[in-house]
Amino acid sequence: MSVIRVGRGRTIVIPRSVAERFDIDEGSMLLLEVNNDKIMLKPLLDAVTLALKGERIAIIDVEDIEGFSGEMRRKYVERKLNDK
Repeated sequence: MSVIRVGRGRTIVIPRSVAERFDIDEGSMLLLEVNNDKIMLKPLLDAVTLALKGERIAIIDVEDIEGFSGEMRRKYVERKLNDK
């Protein structure tokens, strides 16, 4: 737990130890939630950070991606041909 002061423009500074623990840096996005009398900040991961450090919810290999891409390309071409 840390005590912080609200600065000019209602800005707050996150202590370095907390920022480093959650990989928060200048430009990082945070989700602010209000729950009754509590204010909570949660880091929002960008796509690259999420891919590198986020929770793994599925395993997919290159062949799966290529197969999906080929199927989407085929459907796209079929739609274009049907639109003519």
